[in-house]
Amino acid sequence: MANRDALRAFQSRLASRLQAARTSGVAASWLAVEAGDAKYLFPLGHAGEIFPWTPPQTVPYTEPWFLGVANLRGGLYGVVELSTFASGAASATAASEAARSQSRLVALNELLEVNCALLIDRLVGLRSVEAFIASHAPDADAPVWLGHSYTDAAGARWQEINLQALSQQSQFLSIGA
Repeated sequence: MANRDALRAFQSRLASRLQAARTSGVAASWLAVEAGDAKYLFPLGHAGEIFPWTPPQTVPYTEPWFLGVANLRGGLYGVVELSTFASGAASATAASEAARSQSRLVALNELLEVNCALLIDRLVGLRSVEAFIASHAPDADAPVWLGHSYTDAAGARWQEINLQALSQQSQFLSIGA
């Protein structure tokens, strides 16, 4: 119950900040998240609802990054562990339920027509272009779903992920091992 209240409070604060950004003329461009050792930026137009960690029902014979399916508000969603998918390396150990207390499932926007939620380790908040001091285009051999990388004032590197391009990639859609 406490987790639900905390999630509702966070979503309320997030909605308030979005409204404040609209009225002040400052547009937030991304939802900032952490997954594994990496920091990611999801375009707000591509991200959908944020859910608390819900253990998915495993599906046999699937890729290591596909954790299974979960019932999220009455909808059936495939759950993808973002850190494992992005790195291409299986996670060394499965996180305990206690370690998942800050984990969230970020659903892809329903307009993308893919019932999928990405498992992230931590929500960081909203970010705009003004939050960064440098930007770098992706390498020529980078996957098409990787956008620019940004560096913030603290020197941290943030990788933009084009969720629309990701949702259309055959590798992402082919969960069978």
